[in-house]
Parts: sequence; structure tokens; C-alpha cells
Amino acid sequence: MAEWLPLTEVASAPGFGARPVARVDGVVRDRTRFLAEVAAWRAAFEAVAGPRVALYFDDTWTFACALYGAWHAGKHVSLPGDTQPATLQRVLPGVDACAGELPGAIGPREGAAVTPLAALDAQRTGLVVHTSGSSGEPVEIAKSLAQLDAEMDTLQAAFGAQLAARDGAEVFATVSHQHIYGLLFHALWPLASGRVLVAHRLQYPEEMAAQLGGTSVLVTSPAHLKRLPDTLDWSAARAGLLAVFSSGGPLPPEAAATTLDLLGHSPTEVYGSSETGGIAWRRRAEHGDRWTPLPGIDWRAGDEGQLSVRSRHLPDGAWFETADRVAADGDGFVLRGRADRIVKIEEKRVSLTAMEQALLAGGDLAEARVIELPGDTGPRLAVVGVPTPAGSARLAEGKRVLNERLRAQLLQVVERVVLPRRFRYLDRLPANAQGKTPLATLQALFRPVRPEPEWLERGELKAIARLPIDPELLVFDGHFPAVPILPGVAQLDWAVGFARECFAIPPRFLRLDVLKFQSPVRPGMLLTLTLTWRPETGSLAFTYTSDAGPHASGAVVFGAADA
Repeated sequence: MAEWLPLTEVASAPGFGARPVARVDGVVRDRTRFLAEVAAWRAAFEAVAGPRVALYFDDTWTFACALYGAWHAGKHVSLPGDTQPATLQRVLPGVDACAGELPGAIGPREGAAVTPLAALDAQRTGLVVHTSGSSGEPVEIAKSLAQLDAEMDTLQAAFGAQLAARDGAEVFATVSHQHIYGLLFHALWPLASGRVLVAHRLQYPEEMAAQLGGTSVLVTSPAHLKRLPDTLDWSAARAGLLAVFSSGGPLPPEAAATTLDLLGHSPTEVYGSSETGGIAWRRRAEHGDRWTPLPGIDWRAGDEGQLSVRSRHLPDGAWFETADRVAADGDGFVLRGRADRIVKIEEKRVSLTAMEQALLAGGDLAEARVIELPGDTGPRLAVVGVPTPAGSARLAEGKRVLNERLRAQLLQVVERVVLPRRFRYLDRLPANAQGKTPLATLQALFRPVRPEPEWLERGELKAIARLPIDPELLVFDGHFPAVPILPGVAQLDWAVGFARECFAIPPRFLRLDVLKFQSPVRPGMLLTLTLTWRPETGSLAFTYTSDAGPHASGAVVFGAADA
């Protein structure tokens, strides 16, 4: 097992020249090469007059070299989480130079002499990560090297023995070191422990299956683990993996089970935040929903269940109150939801308040609400808006026109992967007796009104469709709470609506003939709707059936507008 190096001595401890650091394009680079790159970056940053520099790199090797070069040049480092325009407008005015994939970036000074370095000052050296605050305003979170070193001690105490089971472990990642999780697990922990970090991120499952051979560790997120296909050959990965780490959001139980089946490991989920660092961990196969505090973490739940923590990961010894609610469970706790309006979509931390402010700033909406909706692969965002006259004019051109304009505005503050996919436009926001707009009321606007048909036949005079009766259909609300039944008026409305999509039916309703409801339709049933159009009489016949038999039938007569 490689000798442990405190973060303060990663580039200053004498010796260790042959110690492997990273694998770049298939070639392992050692500490001698690392120190040469650090010297080149140090020389470049020493030529910068001011004390603050911003770094943004895709590959972790170059990032690590630049990070230590900046630190040993006496600079304080700012790490933007992305290169979105709004992020750069917020970060760049506060720094004196940039490196990496940022505007006006400087490069390393090649040929700089490699000289012995003094150990870094753990209190005066540090960096800033950028994230969204609970008020919706982006915030900077400063981390001293002492705090980051404490995180290294915690990770090593909790998981070091597992990773030391075999020598020569390489650390792969699908997440970026520009955020605290990737920074700790893929950049700093390998540097301290002597494990080889693989410089380039894995983007796709095919890369994961192909490259996770040999002795390896995977640092990933729920967004990737939820999409592991069982059609790939995972045998090499399963044989070589020592551990799978996941953070950024809770991993659904089914994704944890799939990962265990395909990769041979129940993922080690790590719960924490940019502000607090790591707080707790779990493996679903062993712990279910319960989180176990990491070594050295003190925690307590307030009167309303709000979690507070105290640890060396924080800047002082005070208790830090998080925005999560918890309930005690054995020697740990279970999460009970957020207490603020910061949500995680595809493991991206997003401020709903900031998104609403961006929507209003564009001038097309007078009121806006951004809400979470459940989805098959995790929560998604949706927008409920009240258009201004300008927005109404765009809406008259087509809903897609306004949708795309609003999405373009949101790209100034969020990444494309979290953009809302669904929009609803109203004359005014719904309100209850207290004048408030309940979240459940807004979410109900996106519930399906009718089933999605599977057409078995669509001819000029006859059409047959299968209709899955989703229990979430809005028409079940209040009909009836104890024993939900599909209303007859909904069945009639669906028959006419689907028929108008299939046949050239005259516009005016004249009458109903022989309407019958034989048996109730309950949630979860699969109906077959048969439509028969008789243009000579203007009559539409319909029947609803299922495996249980007939449910309803009737005929609707239509005529021309002046009939």
C-alpha cells in the first residue's frame, strides 16, 4: 500500500519520484512528471499580480497540476461548476487570471525549474466552490486545505481498508472535479493515497464496460447508475472493481439493485453537500434507507426534524443546520425531504427561485412557478406561467415558440440537462382560500387528462385503440375517494375526442342515442375502445370493453354547423 501524503505535502514531500499519480491516454504518469507540471503552472501563476485565480479543466491530471501550481504560487483558487454565461459573469470579475477552458486563460510556463517546495499552510491555502444558496442567489463556499485534509482522513477511515484489498487500484470517474464530490473522490483522495487517477471522465456506459478492467474504483452518480444497460458485457468490470461510489442525490433502490447485479457491488452512497462536506453513507443492500454518519461526524435533529451537523469538514466547531429533514433510525437516520427550494435534477443542484427569476426577467411571463414532477428516471422540472401581453403574442404563434424562448432564457442560469420539458400557461395562477397556490394544485395541471392510445386499427370508418387506465388520471379525483371509478362523462368525452382525431366528423353535436354503462371502469384496467363512423347518418358508435367484458356503449349524432 502506498504511503499516505497529507494534502499539504502532495507536492512538497521529498522522494516518491516513482509514485504513480495518473493515467493519461493509457500512459501512467508518475510524481516526477507531476512535480514538473506543478512547477510550470506555479511559474505561470507567480506572474499574476492578484491573489485569486479561476480553474476549469475537463481532465483531472491537468487540473491537479494546475491546482497545486496555483496553491504553491500563493493563490486562492476559484472553481466554477460550469461554463454557463451566468456562471462566468458571476465568477470571472472576482479573479485575477483564468486557466483551462475559460476566457483569456493562461497556460503553464514550460521549462520552469523544479525546486523543493515548502509544505502548504493548511489554514491560509484553500479554494472556493460555487453553488446555489437556499435563497436562490448563487453563493461561494470557501474551503481551507485543513477542511479538505479532514475530508481525506474521513474517507480513508471509512473506506480505505476496502480499497486497500488489492494494490494498484485506478480511480475512474463519471463526475467532474469542478464540484466538491468529484474534487474529493477523484482528485484529492487519489493524490493523498497514492492511487492512480484516470484523467479522462467516462461519459457513456460503453466506456465504463470497456475500461473498468483490472483493479479499479468507480466514482459516479445516480444519473449514470440509473442507465446501466444489461446488454453490455460487464464481466471485466465486475471482476476488477473494488468499490462503486455514488453521490449527488439519492440512488433509487432499483438502480442500486441493478448496479449490484451488473457490477457486483452495492454502491456506496455518500450523503453531504458543498457546505458541509461528507455527512453519512450507506449501501442499500446492507442498510436500506438508513444513513450511517461518517467517522467524526456529530449530528442532531431539531424540533421539526431539520438536520444539523458538526465536524472538521466545517470551518469552525459550530453546528451547521442543513435544509434536510431527518428521522433517527438505529445508529443513523433516514431523510425526510428538503426544507428549502433547492432541488437536485440529474445530480445538478438547482435553485427553483433563481429559475423563476430568470423566467420573469425575460419579459414574457408576469408570474412563473417552477416545480418538480416525478419521472421514471427521477424528478423533472416543469413551468407554470402567466404570460404578459408580449408572451401571449408569442403563444399565439404556437406554444413551441414560447417554450423554446423560455428554455433559452433558462440556459443562462442552468445547464441543458435540467431544462424543463413541460409548460402550462394560464390566465392566472390557481389560489386557495388563503390566496396561496399549493404545490399539489400546480402538479395536478400536469397529470394526464386522458390515456395515451395504442392504435390497433385506424381506417376511414373504423378505429380500435387500447387505453391503459392510469390511476393518476385527473378524472379520478373525487370520483370516488374510497373506490375510484372512471366517470361516464369522461368515457363519452374520450370517445368523441379520439373519434375527431380519426374521422371527418361534422362540428355540431345533435344528440345521444342508446347510451349504456354496463360495468364500472377501475384504475389499472386496460380498455379497448372501438369507434365506428357512419357518415351517411352522421352517427358515431362506440364501445368500451376489457377482459372483464363490456363496460359502456352508445352512439353520438353530429350535424353541420347550421343543422
